[in-house]
Amino acid sequence: MNGNFQLFDLIFLVLVAGFLIYRLRNVLGRRGGYEQTPDELAGRKPERENVIDLAKARQPEAEAETEDARPVDAAMAAAPPELAAGLVQIQTADPAFTADGFLVGARAAFEMIVCAFAEGRMEDIRPYLGAEVYANFDAAVKAREAAGETAETQVISIKKATLAEASMTGRDAVVSVEFVTEQVNVVRDAEGKVVDGDPNLIDTLTDVWTFARDVRSADPNWKLMVTRSVDA
Repeated sequence: MNGNFQLFDLIFLVLVAGFLIYRLRNVLGRRGGYEQTPDELAGRKPERENVIDLAKARQPEAEAETEDARPVDAAMAAAPPELAAGLVQIQTADPAFTADGFLVGARAAFEMIVCAFAEGRMEDIRPYLGAEVYANFDAAVKAREAAGETAETQVISIKKATLAEASMTGRDAVVSVEFVTEQVNVVRDAEGKVVDGDPNLIDTLTDVWTFARDVRSADPNWKLMVTRSVDA
């Protein structure tokens, strides 16, 4: 009997131990292959995506200054006071205006207009000319054609294009640019003989062109309003 009681006690203890292990496993869980050991946890690095840099978070003003920083408008920065004041007036009326951007467009317009005028392609440049300039250019082209003459113009280089004047006149932004260019200009008669200019000579010419644009117009084009040559 004694032996039977001991066996019964042993079986009872085994069952109790099994029950306790079962409960502990339910409470603590099992390792499923993705858990990290204490050593792994100690060496773990934080996820960077959700980390807030407190040093930057404490400097909102510096962050704002960086985001609002804009490229320097070199032409405006170099302008003398009176010219700068006129440029500021234009930029106030048209926030998209920059002196640097304007000069890039003016250089392209100069070469396009000069070459088209020489070739008699007046309709190509009509959108970029004021009424008076268009009338004068068109009359010159027709007089040349009536005389049986042809013009040849090659712009070798635009050595300099600098802002000369700027202002707001009513709704119109008005800007004058001084161009210093190297050109070859030749006029030939009906037989192809040179009657003016020299095909082998590069002239250095200085011209002042004045452009204008209605800042409230949807048309982004500036129009050439006045041209004048400056003697060397």
